Amino acid sequence: MKMVMISYNEAVELEVMEVLSGCALKNYTKINGVFGRGESSGAHLGNDVWPGRNNLLFVACEEEQAKKLISCTKELRKVLGKEGVKAFIVPLEEVA
Repeated sequence: MKMVMISYNEAVELEVMEVLSGCALKNYTKINGVFGRGESSGAHLGNDVWPGRNNLLFVACEEEQAKKLISCTKELRKVLGKEGVKAFIVPLEEVA
């Protein structure tokens, strides 16, 4: 099993959820309103100087589904440009 973590600008919530649905993945954990700084997207700190927030989506799935989700996220990045969305695959060693 793998854990896919997707970090994205809250402004593209709908697009990210459509990618998830398009990959036939229904189960996830979402954390709203996280702050951070990305190389291409810049800072999102939720204040007047650096407005905006990010969300995190965690999806536990089989390896093939994780690869498909990464591929679909790459395609979304091409469409969105600097709006900010990145996905990472993390090994999932144990599920209890």
